[in-house]
Amino acid sequence: MASRLEKKCKECGLKMTGPRKVILRVLSKSGDHPDVEQLCRRVRKCDPGIGVATVYRTVRLFEEKGIVNKHTFGDGRARFEETGGEHHDHLIDLKSGKIIEFTSREIEKLQEAIARKHGYKLVGHKLDLYCVLRKKK
Repeated sequence: MASRLEKKCKECGLKMTGPRKVILRVLSKSGDHPDVEQLCRRVRKCDPGIGVATVYRTVRLFEEKGIVNKHTFGDGRARFEETGGEHHDHLIDLKSGKIIEFTSREIEKLQEAIARKHGYKLVGHKLDLYCVLRKKK
């Protein structure tokens, strides 16, 4: 049975090669936002024959086709996650690099209100909060 991402690839007219299937499987199982180097290490555990260049090319292609989203969280590394699913924002710990996905109805309503106040209708947004742990007193 084809995964949701494989179906999306086929809808975009992409041929589903063996390496692409492995990369998609690894991406779909990632509970984090891996950069290409992390993704490559994970892919090579599944199939050592898949080279770094193949992973880079494939991720770039998936990004162009809207299959994965590219994020730059200020650490100089592009990170990826599959598209789709429910909308979420990101909280990024600048010390550890940990990325927490969250949703907030209050933030969503506030953003809509701000756009409306300025005469606009909000059609999308991206919110990344950069943080450090608070010192305990």
